[in-house]
Amino acid sequence: MENAKYLKDIQDIKDLMNKSSQCLSLSGLSGVLAGIYALVGAWLAFKTIYVEYKINTSHSAISIPQSVVIKLCIIAGSVLVASILTGITFSVRKAKKQNETIWNAASKRLLINFAIPLISGGVFILFLIEKEILNLVAPLTLIFYGLACVNASKYTLRDVRYLGITMILLGLIATWFINFGLVFWALGFGVCHIVYGSMMYFKYDRN
Repeated sequence: MENAKYLKDIQDIKDLMNKSSQCLSLSGLSGVLAGIYALVGAWLAFKTIYVEYKINTSHSAISIPQSVVIKLCIIAGSVLVASILTGITFSVRKAKKQNETIWNAASKRLLINFAIPLISGGVFILFLIEKEILNLVAPLTLIFYGLACVNASKYTLRDVRYLGITMILLGLIATWFINFGLVFWALGFGVCHIVYGSMMYFKYDRN
């Protein structure tokens, strides 16, 4: 009887340490919605590039009018903002449901470790866009986002690490199939977010 009590106390201490060191309020459903936003964005980008402006992307050097680049940046920015707002909304809701505080030491460490590679990659990609080196934009967004997920995964759910590794692999493959960047972008940010978000929802959120 005493041994069982000690084991329960140890488990309670372990759970408390995990909660204090990890941000467990990430919502799988927000990942699913982010994937849907990304697929809509990819469709709009495809329509802009191949239907409205009929741009030939089969050449190694793509010449895209500035107006198209601006429109694509607006689409990508809208997907990013919508995903962030959705993630915050659902994470706050999940934290309240679990009687936890969304903004704590663990979530701060998560944000910092996620932001460093993501912001670095974003600045680098903006330089590429300014230099009109556009073929590498889609692969590098996948790679830097994947690095951000892997870097932040030690402060949140383990599934985020596997999502990051998948993104990195897709980004590396996309650098080989350079003319299919939009397809890999849709696979990564769209399909992978839906798949991993669904897995996280059924594993952690349905209770």
